[in-house]
Amino acid sequence: MSGLGKGITTASIGRLLKNRGYEVTAVKIDPYLNIDAGTMNPAQHGEVFVLSDGAEVDLDLGNYERFLDINLKSIHNITTGKVYKSVIEKERRGDFLGTTVQIIPHITDEIRHCISRAAQEEIDGGRAAEICLVEVGGTVGDIESMPFLEAIRQMHGELSPQDMVLVHVTLVPVDAMGDLKTKPTQHSVKALRELGLQPDIIVGRSSEVIGPQTKRKISAFTDVPAKAVISAQSVPDIYQVPMELEKEGLAEVICNYLAIENREPDTEWYRLISQDYTNRVTVAIISKYGIEDVYISIKESLKHAGRALSTEVNIRWLDAEAFDHRDLADVDGILIPGGFGERGIEGKIQAIRYARENKRPFLGLCLGLQLGVVEYARHVLGIPDATSEEMGPGTHVITIIPDHENAPGLGGTMCLGDCTVTLREGTMIADLYGRTTTVERHRHRYEVNPEFISDLEDAGLTFTGFCGERVEVCELPDHPFYLATQFHPEFKSSPTNPSPPYIGFVAACKKNKISARAR
Repeated sequence: MSGLGKGITTASIGRLLKNRGYEVTAVKIDPYLNIDAGTMNPAQHGEVFVLSDGAEVDLDLGNYERFLDINLKSIHNITTGKVYKSVIEKERRGDFLGTTVQIIPHITDEIRHCISRAAQEEIDGGRAAEICLVEVGGTVGDIESMPFLEAIRQMHGELSPQDMVLVHVTLVPVDAMGDLKTKPTQHSVKALRELGLQPDIIVGRSSEVIGPQTKRKISAFTDVPAKAVISAQSVPDIYQVPMELEKEGLAEVICNYLAIENREPDTEWYRLISQDYTNRVTVAIISKYGIEDVYISIKESLKHAGRALSTEVNIRWLDAEAFDHRDLADVDGILIPGGFGERGIEGKIQAIRYARENKRPFLGLCLGLQLGVVEYARHVLGIPDATSEEMGPGTHVITIIPDHENAPGLGGTMCLGDCTVTLREGTMIADLYGRTTTVERHRHRYEVNPEFISDLEDAGLTFTGFCGERVEVCELPDHPFYLATQFHPEFKSSPTNPSPPYIGFVAACKKNKISARAR
């Protein structure tokens, strides 16, 4: 079922194999008809993650990148929309020579081709992947998933038994009496078998540890060896999941199925994840979507930076339309995330003003930078009607990117993917990165209006990073930590490579808390 943890399970399996020295890549199959996730409502679908080539994808690919330390591309996200679009285009060109185009074989052949092509795509540094993880989204029995499961069945029949292992993630709930129930797993496996697929491994998601007796019961009803029934108990931190699966012996089972060496794992990643915290800070995130999954990359980036600084980061989610300035009085830092539309904008601007005037550490991301400029223009530069072109009439200190001003509407018209950002030497942002250029990812269609840059800088707001002529970074030199980026640094953060802006922000929050105690 949706939200069960298939993505984290997939990413964790990849981490187990990567810790053993294998080159791993990953593919996410999404059965929706959209070409990509870019036009979906984040409140319904969760975060839209952006890949290096500008592809807007499901948040699971963000987890893949964070767990596996790789950069994926559009090719690694397969959707029903992409598959049908490709097949229809081929039919229109006459590629099928008049043949009646059908789900089988044409759609399933296209799915298999997409998987194979993604598996052979070079990963970072031109390396070839040895193992490809393929997560089939959706639920067994859903109409939307049927062609993908049929394609998997066909691949399973054509490959040798040692070339493919099928892992089935199921729910093992706890009833009112506290007993683990295996019936959902039995029915799920039955439905899978009816489609011609027999799982090799079952990963049981549960709030409790699945003991030997329950594993034997699941094994008896599913023909999966008891040692291949893996307990995946809920844990407080997703990065603990690989360690729990390691303890369950999942890596050994997979290596045995694939007839590859179960090498001694590198434990450095586990050591990093297991570090204790010696400090704690509270960060307010001014949100307008009311769902944490919209900001999952931000949450994880704060966690990465906090772990690097031995500092636990507690997040206080504040509704941009309903919070009061008193809610900010005891937080150690304020973060304004990206977003679209005018709802909640004034609340975000008030939070930025509070951070600026009260010398509270502030990190603005994408829209956060744009609203930081609006706030400064209104309350320092003296332009009371300063606003963004996105928000309607007024003095537009934020304007649509000229290349996109005639775009037909929302979706597919933004500045997306990697861009080289030049950082001004001797600034906070250059010090954080330790260099004067960096490559970061974007997802925006508005920018700082060039006509106001000079006036804003004369008033004290400094622009310290640029992608070409577009503003990418702004700072306040007389502030303990005031930093905003047009790019999304969270899209490239991972436990082993925390984002520099987040490192600086959490360090400033930590310093602010110590200073507050001293006062």
